[in-house]
Amino acid sequence: MSKLDSKIPAGPLKDKWKNHKDHMNLVAPNNRDKIDIIVVGTGLAGGSAAATLAEQGYNVKAFCYQDSPRRAHSIAAQGGINAAKNYQGDGDSTYRLFYDTIKGGDYRAREANVYRLAEVSANIIDQCVAQGVPFGREYGGQLDNRSFGGVQVKRTFYAKGQTGQQLLLGAYSAMSRQIGKGRIKMYNRHEMMDLVIVDGKARGIIARNLVTGEIERHSAHAVVIASGGYGNVYFLSTNAMGSNVSAAWKIHKKGAYFANPCYVQIHPTCIPVHGTQQSKLTLMSESLRNSGRIWVPKKKEDAEAIRAGKLRPENIKEEDRDYYLERRYPAFGNLVPRDVASRAAKERCDAGYGIENNDTQEGVYLDFSTEIMKKGREAAIEKHIHNPTDQQIYDLGKSWVEEKYGNLFVMYEKITADDPYKTPMKIYPAVHYTMGGVWVDYNLQSTIPGCFVIGEANFSDHGANRLGASALMQGLADGYFVLPYTIANYLSADIRTGAIPTNSSSFDEAEKGIKEKVDFFINNKGTHSVDYFHKKLGNIMWNKVGMGRTPEGLREAIKEIEEVRNDFWKNVKVPGDNDGMNTELEKAFRVADFLELGQLMAIDALHRNESCGGHFREDHSTPDGEAERDDINYKYVGAWEYQGSDINAEVLHKEELIYDNIEVKTRSYK
Repeated sequence: MSKLDSKIPAGPLKDKWKNHKDHMNLVAPNNRDKIDIIVVGTGLAGGSAAATLAEQGYNVKAFCYQDSPRRAHSIAAQGGINAAKNYQGDGDSTYRLFYDTIKGGDYRAREANVYRLAEVSANIIDQCVAQGVPFGREYGGQLDNRSFGGVQVKRTFYAKGQTGQQLLLGAYSAMSRQIGKGRIKMYNRHEMMDLVIVDGKARGIIARNLVTGEIERHSAHAVVIASGGYGNVYFLSTNAMGSNVSAAWKIHKKGAYFANPCYVQIHPTCIPVHGTQQSKLTLMSESLRNSGRIWVPKKKEDAEAIRAGKLRPENIKEEDRDYYLERRYPAFGNLVPRDVASRAAKERCDAGYGIENNDTQEGVYLDFSTEIMKKGREAAIEKHIHNPTDQQIYDLGKSWVEEKYGNLFVMYEKITADDPYKTPMKIYPAVHYTMGGVWVDYNLQSTIPGCFVIGEANFSDHGANRLGASALMQGLADGYFVLPYTIANYLSADIRTGAIPTNSSSFDEAEKGIKEKVDFFINNKGTHSVDYFHKKLGNIMWNKVGMGRTPEGLREAIKEIEEVRNDFWKNVKVPGDNDGMNTELEKAFRVADFLELGQLMAIDALHRNESCGGHFREDHSTPDGEAERDDINYKYVGAWEYQGSDINAEVLHKEELIYDNIEVKTRSYK
């Protein structure tokens, strides 16, 4: 019998969540101040959870390594948040959102969780509007929607190109109110170093004050991990430089299973890599694919001339442009899911049609000229301008695009010095989001009792590929509308427990282990910086555990990562001391975790002999280059159990995925 109990409620899919809530144990309002909850991470998932739990009356301790919850990486999300409100009257529904999410994840997500996500999505918008989030609106004042990849309806609510920032400010304002009431105790510039388990339950954490260097003990009746994803294992990604896997990996090493680590999302619209010294990539919102058309030259000589600087893209005639997504996927065109769009871009660049003059000659165009002229003509008619000139049409169309996406265009121009209104944007896929993460049951609890994991840190509701605008949806759904119910069911047994003491042997042992590692890093007489090892790991990961994976490459990656890891522990050099702020020491702990995780990702990818979503095995592809799933042998969640420092020894547990409400079939966007 599997060790994985997903605790999915019985009954019809549409009634599971309601019936589950109706029969949960509760904590009465007058008992909630007897219970302490630790929340690690204050992005959309952690911030919304902390604010909601504190509002309910629990004592919340919230931790973030940034100087303020406002700096969480959720702030970087641009394009929007999904919700099944059907404001556009174009056929959307809870079921349609559920279906699109399951299909977009290539049938590798849990039905019950995804339906619940779709079900509560509409509540998120009402909550955020009440908080004052300035969503885009139509002329008449109604909330506006736009489309994202993998769907044929408009369900994405947005605030220009800064939706994540505005949603985070909403959650932060809710947090701030509770901080002011004393219900949230905020620990800025603190990093979780380890989970403390007492009598088999998560009862606290060891944290390091990143300003003073002090190692601290914090106890609670439950611990919530909301620390985001692990895309920075690749070094170059769209994630903030500080984003890391450490909180999730620490609980994995204490007994929480890590699920589907090989499921990584490559985002198709990022600014291409400029050079080997680059340390961060920039995302251009997927929302731009609503208005932009993606293309490369039809002729290799044109691509070569562009790379050499002898030809401008504006001068390539329409008939000499290959709008390859529209050609290959006519039903969805430029709005195919991210994994499909990314692989298509790679295929064109591998064939020699890339347009960027970088080391790998990888890049394609995202062109807005068609949309500018189309919207310009519409605006001219609306304004009763008869026989408008091309310049008038262009100016009117530019104004429309500027209103929708203006801040994104400004950002692009500042980075590249190209005006995207006139010259097509250069884009190429890059690591963005991780669908894998800590395994959780229907209640969002890990395999460690009392340790809950929400948002991108868990293995999520996205299967093998996340649809655009669903990350913000999941984070806020977990924090506002799911965890507050499920954690109460667990905590109902703790109202007589009393405060958890921090002077136990469990806390002693955990703190001792952290202090020993700190001493090692500070005193190790190595020869290479932390970044030296992180870049070596990232190079292996991108080339062998990236967009295209082969059995040979994955075996090489497992061996090479282990070699880098061994070298790291012998030769890493961490300057400074432990008695104060030391960013290199922070990075050393994080990269140590990335090295272990990277090896597990390669092991998981080698084990999964199929292609699905973001996991593309080149030896499992259809004749026309699409992903070839193996539903007979691999229709399950793969959850790994830590067995010690030898990552190769991790044990795989399987949660079979059962689809009673959706027909499992080959994805097609043609």
